[in-house]
Amino acid sequence: MIFGDVPLDRAAGAILAHSVRLPEGRLRKGVVLGDAEVARLRDAGIDHVTVARLTGTDMDENEAATRIGSALLADGLELRPAFTGRANLHATRAGVFEVSRHRIDALNLCDPDITVATLPEWQRVAAGMMVATVKIIPYAADFAVFGPHLDAARGALRLHPPAIDRAELIVTKLTGAPTGVKAVLSRLDRLGVAHSVTEVAHEIGALSQALAAGNAPLRLILTASATSDVRDVGPAALVAAGGRLTRFGMPVDPGNLLFLGDLKDARVIGLPGCARSPALNGADWVLERVICGVPVTSGDIAGMGVGGLLNEIPTRPQPRDRANR
Repeated sequence: MIFGDVPLDRAAGAILAHSVRLPEGRLRKGVVLGDAEVARLRDAGIDHVTVARLTGTDMDENEAATRIGSALLADGLELRPAFTGRANLHATRAGVFEVSRHRIDALNLCDPDITVATLPEWQRVAAGMMVATVKIIPYAADFAVFGPHLDAARGALRLHPPAIDRAELIVTKLTGAPTGVKAVLSRLDRLGVAHSVTEVAHEIGALSQALAAGNAPLRLILTASATSDVRDVGPAALVAAGGRLTRFGMPVDPGNLLFLGDLKDARVIGLPGCARSPALNGADWVLERVICGVPVTSGDIAGMGVGGLLNEIPTRPQPRDRANR
């Protein structure tokens, strides 16, 4: 692309690089200078302008952004019309957003004129939410440079919609202990998961029976007292019901005391006490992926530590920093 200051008599057909104020208004940057625009500039006494002119395999900024956005398009996403070199991708339904970092990195490395920015991987999204934006920095990009990378970029983005439609929340009770399930149910509602709530005594036997009697593909446990050991009420009840404990504890704070397992064909999540708060916590990262059919292993949870120091919950009974007590 040719870019620079040119005499007005050589500007026709080029792209105006900078907006120009005229007596009757402003000629905006990005406009292709035709005879009418050149005449307006001349009448204003302007004899030079800064322009960009496409050459060879250059592709207009909007067309380039659209081509790249189309390569990134996936089921559950839509590409909206490009403007000023920007094309945005939006979710068409709720779910969790998966990103192949190495593919996005490769696209951003192929040409500094091209930028692709996305939401963080595994972010929960709602219908209509922007998940990625493609921005061409100059007024054109060289297709000969970025074009060969488009095939490798396909599949870089994926939206996982909810795969589980029903959940049972089992809450254990101690005398005088609040249940506090509103925030948990709100998490299920925003992903369209129907739910029921069962209250039982905070005992291994009672909780085990409730787990075994359930029939939902997702069973959540919220205990009245924090789970502090694999032999505590929650994990022990899962094993007593014939289930399998696959992970106890996670390197995300708040959220350390989560446990994960399965019971026959159902996934079982032992929620930490911070799930009673609507604030983001480690349980959100596990719950959202499980609901959307994304496998979550013990190794996946172990890998959540980097970035796992989340904002403190003000109502937390025991803050992590003594200075906040």
